[in-house]
Amino acid sequence: MSLPTSLPSWRKLEEHHAQIRSLHLRDLFREDPERAERFSVSLEDIVFDYSKNRITNQTLDLLLQLAREAELPRWIEKMFAGEKINVSERRAVLHIALRKPRGSSVFVDGKDVMPEVHAVLDRMREFSESVRTGRWHGYTGRPIQDVVNIGIGGSDLGPMMVTRALRPYHSSLRLHFVSNIDGTHLVETLRGLDPETTLFLVSSKSFGTLETLTNARSARAWFLDKAKDPAAVAKHFVAISTNEKAVVAFGIDKKNMFPFWDWVGGRYSLWSAIGLSIVLAIGMDRFEELLAGAHAADEHFRTAPLEKNIPVLMGLLGIWYNNFFQASTHAVFPYDQYLEFLPAYLQQADMESNGKHVQKDGTPVAVTTGPILWGAPGTNGQHAFFQLLHQGTKLVPADFLVPAQSHNPLGPSDEHHRMLLANCLAQTEALLRGRTAEEVRAEMEAAGLAAEDIARLTPHRVCEGNRPSNTFLFRKLTPRTLGSLIALYEHKIFVQGTIWNIDSFDQWGVELGKQLAQNLLPEISGEPARKPHDSSTERLLRLVRGWL
Repeated sequence: MSLPTSLPSWRKLEEHHAQIRSLHLRDLFREDPERAERFSVSLEDIVFDYSKNRITNQTLDLLLQLAREAELPRWIEKMFAGEKINVSERRAVLHIALRKPRGSSVFVDGKDVMPEVHAVLDRMREFSESVRTGRWHGYTGRPIQDVVNIGIGGSDLGPMMVTRALRPYHSSLRLHFVSNIDGTHLVETLRGLDPETTLFLVSSKSFGTLETLTNARSARAWFLDKAKDPAAVAKHFVAISTNEKAVVAFGIDKKNMFPFWDWVGGRYSLWSAIGLSIVLAIGMDRFEELLAGAHAADEHFRTAPLEKNIPVLMGLLGIWYNNFFQASTHAVFPYDQYLEFLPAYLQQADMESNGKHVQKDGTPVAVTTGPILWGAPGTNGQHAFFQLLHQGTKLVPADFLVPAQSHNPLGPSDEHHRMLLANCLAQTEALLRGRTAEEVRAEMEAAGLAAEDIARLTPHRVCEGNRPSNTFLFRKLTPRTLGSLIALYEHKIFVQGTIWNIDSFDQWGVELGKQLAQNLLPEISGEPARKPHDSSTERLLRLVRGWL
């Protein structure tokens, strides 16, 4: 593929941006009463309203032209066909296969992978039901009460986010997650747990991830401090891995090892056996609803026309702001406390995928790539950083996600949820409209303020508006709806990576820090340096060794 900047549509978008960048959303809505209806797409119970964006019909046409010139439809088909679109690692990218229904076929190197996918799902059902019903006993014969997932990155963030998001569907099992190599994370998680009734899930494809294996060994030591007998480990530790030799050496029964495949990237793995913690929390039937929701989004992405394709529109709008308005960040605001970890999950999914400086062929990129993604649940964010969104000098495109119905209505009229909905819709309207000097003066005059106070305060109260946002409104946060939402964001990331001509499915930048940490570890304990360091690192090493 050519550099994106060499495509005809890119040059046209640059010219178009210069023409419309001063247009205000107020004017766009006033001139087009049907704007909200036209710039809105639905997928089952999810409504994606993108009308509050600084775009016209011509903008959308040019962005869609860009997608076609970048051969986005062909790349979508390549992914779904199991071609090795992860070019640097020469791997297929098939998290979409993990949620395809039984009886489907997906081929990788001439082999249908779906029988293996569903064989693992069947094993997950059998195992989870035995634990959830109390048939699985610990080494003293007591049933499991607490489950600790030990992983990091995609082996932690995805399962943790989904498990917290679907709390209304939990059984009596208590789920915990440990990821940080900081011993405090493990110690505080284990505090108050009983080794006799605790099950550990060690999630590491290679069973060699430094942070995960260090935490797992410490968890095993904590367990054996009471159990004494190493044979008891098999009753309390399960592995999600493909390294049978290392798993067995750890003391885990190979029958309790759940595999997944190299065509499943870590940050796209919650749909695989990595999601075993989710299954233990909500049950296999609900997990299959999650998969079905993701599959519905997959089919929408694969088959919907580009102009009605939610991930395509999400991705193109992101390109519009990142590359033409020079907006370096993108915010995600879930107005649902159960989705409190969605921004953190999407940080990894997006920034690890599209934080790239070279194209697929290894040549430097010609444009800025992945934005910095951040966010927090509403209404907390309103009282923390929305001031910058409304009156700051930086443009921050934002996504708002909100359910029409709450899992926890309080009182006959559910005042809490009505207030939440009002705040969410008000914020998107305020970002759109802003508040003019004339409106500010009229409000203060009506409130009876003196003329000198009105003159003094007016500049401080003006909000220019014209700040773009998308809104996802859905009926209720169910497993199916959550599955669809996550998959839509996954595909948005792919859309943007395709247009930037980068590989969204490797993460070589993560490796450098890991390698240097391995070199520094013995030096922390006083061993001589294998390689020279910069003067700052040398001095900090000396200080650390002096204080240990």
